[in-house]
Amino acid sequence: MKTVLRFFLPFWWQLLLILGLTSVGVWSSLQLPSLMANIVNNGIIGQDQSYLWKTGEWMLVVTLIGSAAIVCVGFLVSRTVTGFSRNLRAAIFAKILSFGQHEINGFSTASLITRSTNDVAQLERMWLMMLRMSLQAPIMAVGAIWNAWHQAANMTWTIGTGVAALFIVVILLFIFVMPKFQIMQKLVDKLNLVSRENLTGLRVIRAFNNEKYEEKKFEAANGDIMKVQLFVNRMLSLMQPAVMLIFNGMLLLIIWVGASAVNDGTTQIGNVMAFMQYASQIMMSFMFLVMLMIFLPRAAVSSGRIAEVLKTKPVIQFPRKSAEAEDTSFANGRIEFRDVTFSYPDAETPILNDINFVAKPGQTTAFIGSTGSGKSTLINLIPRFYDISAGEIAIDGVDVRELSAPDLIAKIGYVPQKGVLFSGTVESNIKYGAPDITDKEVKDVAKIAQADFIDELDGKFKARIAQGGSNVSGGQKQRLSIARALAKNPEILIFDDSFSALDYKTDATLREALKPITRDKTVLIVAQRISTIKQAEQIVVLDEGRVVGKGTHYDLLNNCEVYQEIAKSQFSESEMADEMAAAEKFAKTKKERK
Repeated sequence: MKTVLRFFLPFWWQLLLILGLTSVGVWSSLQLPSLMANIVNNGIIGQDQSYLWKTGEWMLVVTLIGSAAIVCVGFLVSRTVTGFSRNLRAAIFAKILSFGQHEINGFSTASLITRSTNDVAQLERMWLMMLRMSLQAPIMAVGAIWNAWHQAANMTWTIGTGVAALFIVVILLFIFVMPKFQIMQKLVDKLNLVSRENLTGLRVIRAFNNEKYEEKKFEAANGDIMKVQLFVNRMLSLMQPAVMLIFNGMLLLIIWVGASAVNDGTTQIGNVMAFMQYASQIMMSFMFLVMLMIFLPRAAVSSGRIAEVLKTKPVIQFPRKSAEAEDTSFANGRIEFRDVTFSYPDAETPILNDINFVAKPGQTTAFIGSTGSGKSTLINLIPRFYDISAGEIAIDGVDVRELSAPDLIAKIGYVPQKGVLFSGTVESNIKYGAPDITDKEVKDVAKIAQADFIDELDGKFKARIAQGGSNVSGGQKQRLSIARALAKNPEILIFDDSFSALDYKTDATLREALKPITRDKTVLIVAQRISTIKQAEQIVVLDEGRVVGKGTHYDLLNNCEVYQEIAKSQFSESEMADEMAAAEKFAKTKKERK
């Protein structure tokens, strides 16, 4: 709870005010039984009409004061707890944004969603109950016990009997119910995971006609949580009749003992009536505490899960200030990989081994290789989505691990393998990384990215984009993602297989349009098609995480078997023969120049 409680600090004065007003409300409630006893003993039995009216008027004033205090407490508690929840959700969201893939994979997306929504809601409910009712319970209990003692000291043992019986019920409840709350939250995570998988993979499920299988998975997860909830709810439902039985039994005992005391002349009727009301207040106070105890275990579990997120330190840490380059002769955007090795967390073997190359500004460096050769992994190391296991990646002579997050991100324009768009408009998505660019610049980058389809949309650049870009095609997503990266005007452009959803004509037109604006930029391209990277100044061929070839298209056709195999799989026999002839001619010319 310590980690979570600090989010109440901005509301310290409201909490003090709530405590003060709650004390006023409790004082009001404690005054009424004593005043009623005086009315019965002195006003009714003593037949003092003026005392009856005077005390009655004072009871009315006390009641109004208490009611006003309770209303103010309700208003302040609502404002305070909702503000606490808002700040807590904001802190969780900010923390999640600082996470790398390692932390996201460790918690799972479904669990992080549950923690930032369901778990915060559990805490909110608990604090609402605590500040509204349970805060007054201990004050009320102490005050009521004190007043009950003064009304009829010889009868206080009856209250002790009822409280003892209530504690036995609470202890039994804790033994059986508390462990189930932790299980319940984990089952909520599992249900969210199954639901999320079904929603995101709906097309695949329908394509393979696996709706029945997925329904069974959901029913299993839903059934598990239902069983635990049924057990918890049944146990809690037993509590109410048990508490009411104890409460009514205690009142019967008080009436029995009180009647005997009145008959003996040791206690007055008004005192017995006041004692009964104080006994009711004591039992109600303990019932409030019991209700808090019901919510507290689940809130404690939720608090621990939230604290786990907030206390997690990302594996990838950025320095506050970037290091200065020792050699300032490097052009802006120069990337150098020096003996880079990388392994995914808990992986037995590295996915990349001893990677060495230099990507220079004004040149395009392309990466090609078979599926699983490590192409996307390699370029994901540059913006530090993961950190390398060994070696060094330097931009302009500075290790990327010594660059601050703003400085590193400012240098890079990244287009992911799968186009990701956000809910909003076409314009807001293009301006995502550069909110201050002009409308003309937005249109220019859209034109370069071959996003001509925008003119056909209803509203054009103001056209709505649904969540995840579900209302545009894969190719349109990619073109908008490319426009978004270009709008940023970075020193380095990274295209992670970003042309895969484009047809050959659009691909060629786009690459041609990119040439004028990438003359002074470092361009990195991951591609499956040789036609996409054929004109690159440097092509790096990867095979099982190692560099097996490096050079131009014709260089690699002459000296790299892996590249030749890729070419043979993509070109017809006649095209391959033409390419090999051109490669031989290129090699001969190159040799003659030397």
